Amino acid sequence: MKKVEIRSGEFRFVGELLTEEAPETCKVFESMLPLKSQFIHVRWSGEGIWIPYGDMRTGLDYENHTSHPAKGEMLLYPGGISEMEIIMSYGRCLFASQHGQLSGNHFLTITEGLEDLYDFGRKVLYDGAQDIEINLIK
Repeated sequence: MKKVEIRSGEFRFVGELLTEEAPETCKVFESMLPLKSQFIHVRWSGEGIWIPYGDMRTGLDYENHTSHPAKGEMLLYPGGISEMEIIMSYGRCLFASQHGQLSGNHFLTITEGLEDLYDFGRKVLYDGAQDIEINLIK
């Protein structure tokens, strides 16, 4: 099982890639690593943080997709009626945009540090964008 590490300041999370459930999405995500960006708070989805990618497209289609990510689940929305993005739920979340409800590919689940995820999400909400780095654990 492939794992990734997500770091931001004092926060550290480890997640497992869902290579059987979302193989193409995992391949695209792995090609983006190491990923240095910022998580910002979602606008419409509730308790979630996201990385927007605008008009970028990867050629992905839907696989293992959902509109209701549970706490610690990461989705990659391949783009379409809204911009491409990665979203991570830190609590109650219904994936949506200004165009309405969306569905994204669930490709990663946080398995370590889940107890700190809500505090991290609230930090993003109240303190603004947070620098993050995501790397494959070897």
